[in-house]
Amino acid sequence: MRCPFCQADDSKVLDSRQTENKMAIRRRRECTACRRRFTTYEKYEELTFMVAKKDGRREAFSQTKLIAGLTKACEKRPIPLYVLEDAALNIERELRDVYEWEIPSQVIGEAVMEKLCQIDEIAYIRFASVYRQFTDVQKFTEELDHLLKRKNTPEN
Repeated sequence: MRCPFCQADDSKVLDSRQTENKMAIRRRRECTACRRRFTTYEKYEELTFMVAKKDGRREAFSQTKLIAGLTKACEKRPIPLYVLEDAALNIERELRDVYEWEIPSQVIGEAVMEKLCQIDEIAYIRFASVYRQFTDVQKFTEELDHLLKRKNTPEN
């Protein structure tokens, strides 16, 4: 591993540990030339899968875009960023369990709505209003009714 400080080609591993989510290995290294220490992370390379948009376009799945959408919906709500990051990881993991190469954007939108409903009802309604493209108050009221019925069912 190349040293980020002196660019020497050799370093030794001082310590290796799994990250908290067990998805990567954290390695503490020391450069054999300048003796400075640095940290690296090793994780498996995931195959990127494509998102099939409504208009027929295809684009690579982006966890960054997923987190940005969750963050926008939760703006000015008392929800810590780590909750949204965990939600994004869970959504991606669930999608990868079902879809291998390509996923319809509608499936992602529905998964986001499902997670937001569990996290914060206001964020859920905000996201739904954009995702479902509410054009009038009636559509908004229907979504609120759906949310209230869901909330009052015994399984929730």
